[in-house]
Amino acid sequence: MENIINTIIGYVTEYGLRVVIAIVIFLVGRFIAKKVTNVLRKLMEKANWDPTLVKFLGNMIYILLLFVVLIITLQTLGIDTTSFIAILGAATLAIGFALKDNLSNFAAGVMLLIFRPFEVGHFIEAGGTSGVVEEIGVFNTKLRTGDNKLIYVPNSSIVGGNIVNYSAKDTRRIDLTIGVSYEDDLKKVKEELWKILNEDERILKDPAPTVAVAELADSSVNLVVRPWVKSSDYWPVYFDLLETIKTRFDEVGISIPYPQLDVHLKKEN
Repeated sequence: MENIINTIIGYVTEYGLRVVIAIVIFLVGRFIAKKVTNVLRKLMEKANWDPTLVKFLGNMIYILLLFVVLIITLQTLGIDTTSFIAILGAATLAIGFALKDNLSNFAAGVMLLIFRPFEVGHFIEAGGTSGVVEEIGVFNTKLRTGDNKLIYVPNSSIVGGNIVNYSAKDTRRIDLTIGVSYEDDLKKVKEELWKILNEDERILKDPAPTVAVAELADSSVNLVVRPWVKSSDYWPVYFDLLETIKTRFDEVGISIPYPQLDVHLKKEN
């Protein structure tokens, strides 16, 4: 009986000490994991990373560190964690294959949030569509089109192709091609175009606009009109210029050619 009691006391002493040590390791490890995660979050915030990305990566780092602490705690208790790690690894691999598209979008989202080729409020063309960026998510980016539709574009589609950011610069150049008749006086045409450009206060003086003959086409002399404007004024100035040019040319007698088809009827006896 005494031997049994001594054996029980020995087991309680040995495993009780292990349990106490394991609890201490877990509590200290969790404390360190929180501290490390907070430090990394502050570093990411200091680097001006997106808040969504900071929160997501912070949670992932904390979970990973906590998992390491849990493995060490179980080993302290004398539990074999080899099979546990193997099962977890196999499950992670299976989940990775099942969610490979989502993981691809996530990786692309991280790249967008870190390198910032565009920001919320920018007008972009990417992933086969164009619109104003309303939200950059971890898995997709939300665009608002000109006719007020919302389009959710997978981040992998954006990163995998060209990204055109129309709002990245403060100024943009309007490119117009204006055709006039061969009978019109080119000097007069250019004078009228310069007058139109100079009358619009939204058109910038620096860089200076360009008005030049670009092509002697089949039925017209084509001139390029290239003024610079603020990016926010691009479309208003674009539409106004086209209307003003047509109206002014009508007033001063400058003709804008258009394709015509002459049909000749031959009468047979």
